[in-house]
Amino acid sequence: MQYFDCDKIQFEGPSSKNPLAFKHYNAEEIIGGKSMKDHLRFAGAYWHVMRNDLSDPFGAGTADMPWDDGSNSVDNALKRVDVFFEFLDKMGIEYYCWHDRDIAPELGDLAASSAALDEVVAKLKQKQSETGVKLLWGTACLFSHPRYAHGAATSPDANVYAYAGAQVKKALEATKELDGLGYTFWGGREGYSTLLNTNMQRELDHLGAFLHMAVDHAKKIGFNGPFYIEPKPREPSTHQYDSDAAACLNFLREYDLMDHFKLNIETNHATLAGHTMEHELTVSANAGMLGSIDANRGDTLVGWDTDQFPTDISLTTQVMLAVLEMGGLTTGGLNFDAKRRRESHEPIDLIHAHLGGMDAFARGLKIAHAIREDGRLAKFVDERYSSFDSGIGAKIEAGNCSFEDLDAFAATNGEPSLASGRQEMLENLINEFLV
Repeated sequence: MQYFDCDKIQFEGPSSKNPLAFKHYNAEEIIGGKSMKDHLRFAGAYWHVMRNDLSDPFGAGTADMPWDDGSNSVDNALKRVDVFFEFLDKMGIEYYCWHDRDIAPELGDLAASSAALDEVVAKLKQKQSETGVKLLWGTACLFSHPRYAHGAATSPDANVYAYAGAQVKKALEATKELDGLGYTFWGGREGYSTLLNTNMQRELDHLGAFLHMAVDHAKKIGFNGPFYIEPKPREPSTHQYDSDAAACLNFLREYDLMDHFKLNIETNHATLAGHTMEHELTVSANAGMLGSIDANRGDTLVGWDTDQFPTDISLTTQVMLAVLEMGGLTTGGLNFDAKRRRESHEPIDLIHAHLGGMDAFARGLKIAHAIREDGRLAKFVDERYSSFDSGIGAKIEAGNCSFEDLDAFAATNGEPSLASGRQEMLENLINEFLV
């Protein structure tokens, strides 16, 4: 039975008026020596496609999911796998991501939940073999169950901590079984609501130890993919320890984990942290730590994580500029951690939503490549810092300068004359490519 009332989505070009056709995403088109699909590495988010019922804090779910009988059974979970791969095939998406409790049910005890996960993983492995689809990354859901109300790896209860470790162990083994390219940690409950009842140092130490255990177990089972940490400042915790890229990097350095982790950056999480997506990508890439991207956007009028589909061409251009500057994505990709609006509740709306996001990123890729080929933006930035290419600037960058040297230079050269940053001109330049 087919649940998505459309043929496989095809590329028809910018002039097409067909709402069920790509206007810009042409998978095999070569951009800068690499196919569009290899640049973008799109992934479907199992939790949004298969499990999001579109409920919100003010109302019940509206999603029409005719494939789902509403039960928390393994049989229902297995049925979802077939539907999900139908969806991936219709979209031409070659990667996917999951949380363990999205793909398989949480049952009465750990052993039962693990056994259920094994059954679903076997089915996923079969579908991967049949289709060639790959697992971009897996992860354990350590935030939704009530046992994690006070955290998982930062819980004040050692029993909860141990349960979380057992769950990650199993999820990591499942990721290995499916030849997953990476594994992600999102610390939704790894933080605090109030410092009145929190020993921050012990919690951070426990989190560091937990991640080292994960590294050790990965080595033991032969999992060679990177680990990702996904920053977010709040929601659901008042303060999360992985609040932004810089905080994550500081944590990884402090606990000697830099060699084992990279970052998974999400647009909506960046804005919640008071940053732009470009900022978070740049901080990560500058440290050589940008691993993967959750492709979405937020609502500028709403102050929470709305997980909307990325249809802003300016945003996707900035994302792809950052990705191209670092040489492209390798183990990671662009995961559509995005959900339809509550009013877009029919199965076909999943097709429309992902189609729009894929087209927007295809346009962003082509525009970003054109900007780089044009060279004017890069030339301006290079020239702006040209005083550091020779003389006193070169000595500064080489680490061969003292305050005495700076004092002598300043005394000789007098008051600096500042050049304009030309922000408006550069914004105009970018707009040349967006039309």
